[in-house]
Amino acid sequence: MIHRLRSAVRRTYRRAVDLSHPSRSPLGSAVVNCVVYRDGVRQDGVRSVEETVRRVRKSGDGFVWIGLHEPEEKEFAGLAELFELHPLAVEDAVHAHQRPKLEQYDDVLFAVFKTVRYVEHDELTATSEVVDTGELMAFIGPDFVITIRHGGHGSLGPLREALESVPEQLAKGPSVVLHAIADHVVDDYLAVTEAVQDDLDAIETAVFSEQGHRSDVGRIYQLKRELLELKRAVAPLGRPLQRLASEPVPIIAAEIRAYFRDVADHLARVTEQVASYDTLLDSILQAHLAQVTVAQNEDMRKITAWAAIIAVPTMVCGVYGMNFEHMPELRWTYGYPLVLGVMTVACFVIHRGFRRNGWL
Repeated sequence: MIHRLRSAVRRTYRRAVDLSHPSRSPLGSAVVNCVVYRDGVRQDGVRSVEETVRRVRKSGDGFVWIGLHEPEEKEFAGLAELFELHPLAVEDAVHAHQRPKLEQYDDVLFAVFKTVRYVEHDELTATSEVVDTGELMAFIGPDFVITIRHGGHGSLGPLREALESVPEQLAKGPSVVLHAIADHVVDDYLAVTEAVQDDLDAIETAVFSEQGHRSDVGRIYQLKRELLELKRAVAPLGRPLQRLASEPVPIIAAEIRAYFRDVADHLARVTEQVASYDTLLDSILQAHLAQVTVAQNEDMRKITAWAAIIAVPTMVCGVYGMNFEHMPELRWTYGYPLVLGVMTVACFVIHRGFRRNGWL
């Protein structure tokens, strides 16, 4: 019940995602937006990417931010040639499936981020998808920012709006956009880890309940797999952020470096949380297996106790079932009721003994 309530609250207060902010650009099927910023203010009237870049470089002021969603190689080839992007970075940006990293090619910085999204569900099952991942790449140059998004989530529309609302910060250049992207991605990590905590609490409560040994172990393994996917997105990003925060990178303004330290601290917190979740899941799994073992031992004790009780009448009946001629008890008038009484008393005494010892 609590898990469903938390899920409803997250759905209500989740940040709106605009997949085509402000509208899908006519500049190309993969180009979501192409905007020029001067002194942190958005400039209207953009007609083509080439014209936009030519105006920015002619004036020597401002920068252009181009956003793309899952571009094909042919679509991206023109931009790669226009901005003289390195072929290796272009290949990574188009084909995706990269680890988070930071690479520098001359005066262009290429950053890869893994985006994550928590998949809402009423109840965790052995097949539930908990974490959905995508990728976000960014080329940062002296006068341009190119962002490439892969996956159905992680839109930068709200982020662009937030930056445009603070023009004095955006006026500091492309490095501000890179910081905003990193901060946006890590904030999503924090939100996802908090949501995963609910699933972890639900599993922990189920395992340590009275019927914990009957819990589905597949749920534990499924959450562990999903947690591993989150770990693959979070852990490799630590080194790139530390580099941006501590090492001099020509394209990153010195005043922005302190902001990257803050993002790196948040990422370290997420990394520690994910590691603690993984350790806790291991402990829960071990506890569940121990409970199953104890339950099996209890079942075996019960089976053994009942087998011992049934063995008494079985033995007596077996003795008097033998076909010998000289068995005095067979001709005794009170032999039948006496044998039944002896068997009943013996079974009762054995049953009381097992119950006193906790076997039944």
